[in-house]
Amino acid sequence: MQIGRMLRHLVTPSWVLGRVFTPAVMTAIEEAVKQSETLHRGEIRFAVEAGLDLDELRRRTSIRERAVDVFSRLRVWDTAENTGVLIYVQWLDRRVEIVADRGIAAQVPQAEWEKICRQMEAAFGQKRFSEGSAAAVCAVGRLLAARFPAHADNSNELSDRPVLL
Repeated sequence: MQIGRMLRHLVTPSWVLGRVFTPAVMTAIEEAVKQSETLHRGEIRFAVEAGLDLDELRRRTSIRERAVDVFSRLRVWDTAENTGVLIYVQWLDRRVEIVADRGIAAQVPQAEWEKICRQMEAAFGQKRFSEGSAAAVCAVGRLLAARFPAHADNSNELSDRPVLL
């Protein structure tokens, strides 16, 4: 286990996210989700987490495993057509994962999600947090719109507001 990584996760308070994911950035992400969801029947959630806790670090929980846990915790799976998608950002490790519910995962190759994740990580590396986040939401929305276009009764099943964990 990397001691430096463990210390970074344990000593970094979650409030540091507020420096980057300011109210303006959070509103931009929320607006991108709202706009995207007018085009498809999917539900997009966006979550950012500063660091992992000691138990997760000791168990060597992968970023993917943590994203799946957050997917469950936020009940992204709880949609009528199983079309929930979580964009999960693990801030300290600068990693992004996208977890799609089974209704979508069967139709969108994992490589498509990975491409969006890497683009978002690259934008974050350039300190383009708002733009990178919004672009990822729009890219996910395009994939959903191609496979699950909106209906007249397109209800909003999950909150559009991003979550800081």
